Amino acid sequence: MSRAPSLRVERELLRSGVRWLAAVDEVGRGSLAGPVSVGVVLIDATVRTAPTGLRDSKLLTAQARRALVPRLRRWAPAWAVGHAGADEIDRVGILRALRTAGERALAQLPHRPDHVLLDGSYDWLSRPPPALFELDGTVSAYDLDAVVTTRVKADLTCASVAAASVLAKTTRDDMMVELACVHPVYGWEVNKGYASPEHRAALDRHGTCELHRRSWNLFGPQDGPDQPGPDDKWDGEDPLDEIDLGSAVDLTRCQDEAVGTGQGSAMVGGGSRHERRGS
Repeated sequence: MSRAPSLRVERELLRSGVRWLAAVDEVGRGSLAGPVSVGVVLIDATVRTAPTGLRDSKLLTAQARRALVPRLRRWAPAWAVGHAGADEIDRVGILRALRTAGERALAQLPHRPDHVLLDGSYDWLSRPPPALFELDGTVSAYDLDAVVTTRVKADLTCASVAAASVLAKTTRDDMMVELACVHPVYGWEVNKGYASPEHRAALDRHGTCELHRRSWNLFGPQDGPDQPGPDDKWDGEDPLDEIDLGSAVDLTRCQDEAVGTGQGSAMVGGGSRHERRGS
C-alpha cells in the first residue's frame, strides 16, 4: 500500500492567508463513453485529519472507495461533482469540457474559494483571456477569480485532492451503471465506459451510441485526440470489484430512457456539513 496522502500542502496554503481552499481532480478523461467528471472538495483551516484509508481513487478497489464516501462527506466542509457530457466533449474538446465540468462543480459550493489546488501540471480550469475573433464555444457556469496552484500527482500526496478524486469516481461510476441499463451491450456496469476489450468488441459489433465520444478514434489504437495517458485507461480491475453491489443503483429498475447522462447537468452529488445538519 502506498503512503497515505496528508494535508501538509493544504495547511501551508491555509496558513498563508487562504480562507477557503478548493481541491480539484477529474475522472473519465480517457473514457470512450459517458461524461468527464470533476470533483471539488472545499476545506478551511478547521479541517481535521482525513479519514483513514484515503488514497487516490485509482489505488482503491470499488468496495474501498464506496466505504469511504460517507466518511468523506462528513469530513469535508463542502463538496460537489460536476459533469460535461460526450456531446459537449465532441463539440468543444476534452480540455474545455473539463473546464465546464469544473465550473459546474464550483458553482454548487456554499462558499467561493480564494485558492484552488488542482491535480496535474496544466491549469485547465482557468479561462484564458479571449482571443481576438475567436469564440471559446462554451458558456461560463462560474466566474473563477481564485488563484490556481497545479501540483503533479496531487491525488497521491494531498488528502483533499484524493478525496475529490474518490467522490468524483464513485459519482461517475454510479452514472455509468445506470446508463448500462439503457445501453446494455457495452458492459458499462463493469468498464464504466473505458476501453476494456469487451467494450472495444461491442463497438465493433454494434457501433456507437449517442453517449460515445464520436469525435474520437474509437475504433483505432488511440482513444482520443488528446492522447490520454495510461492512468486514464481502463484499469483492468476484477469485474466483480467494479460492480458496486451496495450502491443506490438497482440494475433491476432499468428505465426505458436515459437517466442522469450528465449531458449539460450541473452535478449529481454535493453538499456541506452545514446542509446535512439542517436536513
